[in-house]
Amino acid sequence: MTEATSQLRVYDDTRAMFHLPAGVVYLDGNSLGALPLGVAGRVAQVITAEWGDELIRAWNTAGWYVQPRRVGDRIARLIGAEPGAVMMGDTLSLKVYQALAAALDMNRERKVILSDTGNFPTDLYMAEGLIATLGRGHQLRLAAPDQVEAALSDEVAVLYLTEVDYRSGRRHDMKALTAKAHALGIVTVWDLAHSAGALPVDLAGVGADFAAGCTYKYLNGGPGAPAFLYVAPRHADQARAALSGWMGHAKPFAFDLDYQPAGGVERMRVGTPPVLAMAALEASLDIWDRVDLGEVRARSLALGDLLIEQLARRCPSLQLVTPRPHEQRGSQVSFAFAGGYAAMQALIARGVIGDFRAPDIMRFGITPLYIGEAEVMRAAEIIEEVINGELWRRPEYQVVNAVT
Repeated sequence: MTEATSQLRVYDDTRAMFHLPAGVVYLDGNSLGALPLGVAGRVAQVITAEWGDELIRAWNTAGWYVQPRRVGDRIARLIGAEPGAVMMGDTLSLKVYQALAAALDMNRERKVILSDTGNFPTDLYMAEGLIATLGRGHQLRLAAPDQVEAALSDEVAVLYLTEVDYRSGRRHDMKALTAKAHALGIVTVWDLAHSAGALPVDLAGVGADFAAGCTYKYLNGGPGAPAFLYVAPRHADQARAALSGWMGHAKPFAFDLDYQPAGGVERMRVGTPPVLAMAALEASLDIWDRVDLGEVRARSLALGDLLIEQLARRCPSLQLVTPRPHEQRGSQVSFAFAGGYAAMQALIARGVIGDFRAPDIMRFGITPLYIGEAEVMRAAEIIEEVINGELWRRPEYQVVNAVT
């Protein structure tokens, strides 16, 4: 095994591969991953050597046209997908829209989309918009997260869930829910926004039908990094492409006036791929290609346990909302606190960066590639100072920013 391909030790080797400001404990990688040091060089190469020197020829000579499929195959390894089943491009909102539309088309006699009250709002908004556009009498039905399995029935067309709850970090049992859904004739759509790069996912193994996810969180692709869409190979040549874009045409450069879908997951391409953004993502995937995701998960759970134990002792006024059992949680630790927004602003001012989700949730992302025990302990100390010293009550921390 060469130097270039040897496996990296999580944190011991990977921490030095990221830019993190001095004096900052970054616990918000579940919203935006830290900057891999290789990104600047990779993007500069694309700008100067490819765009600059090759100009439009780079679509062929630099592989820009095939980049969405090439990068998709690299993502596939991290989510347990078959080669050739993942396509990159566009935003997560568009990808869940495509997946949901295709799933409904496969179950046309049924009219119920089942999701849960913990799902990320944009997923629900996209479902509502699709229902209105179709005008075929579909209904979005929501259950409490722990009541989803009981709500499954032969009325349901599509089970539409985010595997890890964005607020609490609670994790659905994808394998069990997919199996029960299939037994009832239900098509599944999974949102992996808080799963990809956080924990092992086995889409092929559980038999998932569709899945989508973003790459700017745990995968460190950068702000606005492209999303991915998984279509199970058994569906790929029949799935309807609701957004029938030029790039998803069987022969885009024949310029036919009628749309003919490409074969397989290629039909889920929509518009021109974001080449620069995807180049940044590829630089991060160079790290992920050499990391054992099982080790990432083990360290994530251990660090989460450490933070939970420390804050239970130091700050009893914080109410843990993340499940303690390992199999029931993702890679974040969340607490409910009435002054949560102001407390988070006070923490950020002292170099501990997490984030806040209404109405009262303080979130701390555990990202083992660049967070270790020392950072968790330092964060716990500062959280104790802010909460127990009531520093969050200061007026400057009450001002609500546009992004929380």
